[in-house]
Amino acid sequence: MSPVSVILGLLLLLQIASRVGSATTTRDPKRSTVLYKDPKKPMNMRIRNLMEQMTLEEKIAQMAQVDRLQAEADPKILRDYSIGSLITAPESPPGGDHRATAEQWVDMVNGYQGWSLSSRLGIPMLYGTDAVHGHNNLYEATIFPHNVGLGATRDPELVKRIGAATAIETRATGIPFAFAPCIAVCRDPRWGRCYESYSEDHKVVEQMTDIILGLQGEIPPNSRKGVPYVGGKDKVVACAKHFVGDGGTIKGIDENNTITDWHGLLSIHMPGYYHSIAKGVSTVMVSYSSWNGQKMHANKTLITGFLKGTLKFRGFVISDYAGVDRMTYPAGSNYSNSLQKAINAGVDMVMAPHNITEFIQIMTSHVKNKLIPMSRIDDAVRRILRVKFTSGLFDNPLADYSLVDKIRTQAHRNLAREAVRKSLVLLKNGKDAKNPMILLPKNTSKILVAGTHANNLGLQSGGWTISWQGQNGHNLTTGTTILSAISEAVDPSTEIVYSENPDVESLKDHEYSHAVVVVGEPTYAETAGDNLNLTISEPGLSTMINVCSRVKCVVVVISGRPLVVEPYLPMMEALVAAWLPGGEGQGVADVLFGDYGFTGKLPRTWFKRVDQLPMNVGDEHYDPLFPFGFGLTTQPAGTR
Repeated sequence: MSPVSVILGLLLLLQIASRVGSATTTRDPKRSTVLYKDPKKPMNMRIRNLMEQMTLEEKIAQMAQVDRLQAEADPKILRDYSIGSLITAPESPPGGDHRATAEQWVDMVNGYQGWSLSSRLGIPMLYGTDAVHGHNNLYEATIFPHNVGLGATRDPELVKRIGAATAIETRATGIPFAFAPCIAVCRDPRWGRCYESYSEDHKVVEQMTDIILGLQGEIPPNSRKGVPYVGGKDKVVACAKHFVGDGGTIKGIDENNTITDWHGLLSIHMPGYYHSIAKGVSTVMVSYSSWNGQKMHANKTLITGFLKGTLKFRGFVISDYAGVDRMTYPAGSNYSNSLQKAINAGVDMVMAPHNITEFIQIMTSHVKNKLIPMSRIDDAVRRILRVKFTSGLFDNPLADYSLVDKIRTQAHRNLAREAVRKSLVLLKNGKDAKNPMILLPKNTSKILVAGTHANNLGLQSGGWTISWQGQNGHNLTTGTTILSAISEAVDPSTEIVYSENPDVESLKDHEYSHAVVVVGEPTYAETAGDNLNLTISEPGLSTMINVCSRVKCVVVVISGRPLVVEPYLPMMEALVAAWLPGGEGQGVADVLFGDYGFTGKLPRTWFKRVDQLPMNVGDEHYDPLFPFGFGLTTQPAGTR
């Protein structure tokens, strides 16, 4: 071959290679820009591809969870900023209508999602809500017992089924993110959030983290520890809260200071997080409270060092509602500094920044001035996107009506009823063991049903039911009151007389075979529930005294925690702790009248006097009225 031929051949090869390279460079950018939308690609590749295309401002916006009312006022912020998440806080249903249908919820969420999908990169937002005892913001949802009652069941499998039912009812409204479970270990019942805690004993709390497997789905075998998992369109992103020590504050004061050493924190308040992370929980919410004087939202040692480092948590960490603002007093008085501290401590998503524009401006300034490293922003966004991809949000961002018929099904109502009866704790049964009061006869002459809580669905359900604080009355949601349940349970020939607060004269010459008196606490949530007295609220207390001093009575206490009952115990024939049972009051009648037996065990110590508090099982000076784990049992009527 001549030298000229060789040269011509080389030139031809170079020309071909040039054309191939040119074609590749014109195709690759187009292909790479949409790679993150390809569900067949590995998740980490999709995350990396998307992050390479995001601006600093878009990354920062992903770190914001905006109150939906801000988005309602100006939905364009979802498109223009590419905001990461929205929250429906209590009392902000679609159109402000507490009786909004599931379809209206779906339409609202999809409407917001449409704006997010029209952003430059089309990153879907993650919509979240408090679904803490069922989908409690939805009218006509199944309302389950609050956590303290579930702790009394000692039944992790039951709690897992409740998680699955809650997930499907939440997804039925288009919402893929639930701020549950609360895995606080409440060490003082004076705390207003004690009913959100399964128990004073971390071992019970550990067991109850099985609810995560119901909410998110069973994690696949050989899954990497700490990696979030969400198992389909009928599951939700779960959130373990509130990290950490929220249940150990001084005198049970909400959002206050937990004083304990490292061993105390790890042995009492941390175990629930080990178990939650092992079960694939996707998010962790930080507590408003402090540990030994340091705000948890600023605690880098615990959030980054321990949670993300030692426990290898790979989901994202979210602040509590306006938790960054409330790092200072007055709240928001040094927001710029609070943001810097919280993000550097390891908070990945900030819940409810009051002004999204200001939030992005401050965060951008902090990064450009090297007050927050870019590596911290990238870590946060990577975690947020990991949860979004894992939950299928990129591949199925819009909801439909296909699950609407799964809301408050008979199966879910039966499940809630089962949870109620298993949660009830029988504390006293008759004057002595030989003369039990319970099981009550279904066929008798006349029964008096009395008390503030006997015919009141709102009081029966407690806080976090449609409204934040809950409310007194019947119009809150749907369900069965204890009075209605008793009326259904007894023989048609048995006369039921209901009087919320019967006067003493009417009781003098009574012909009642017995009375069921249902009393307890008002509804409350969070700080509004902090209580140093823990007494049965009036007029319920007076009703109980008046009736039980004149009629053979069973007292059913509806409360989020133990209350003062020791002075009144001698006048009662029987005493039942029913906690906050939710919407299916038939569960109470089921065990009172013997269709099922009592099996519940105290999830917390029942004190004699409030001056004994805090008092927990294992304490040196442990002198309870009823100890942790106590609970009398009965056999169903047909088995005796």
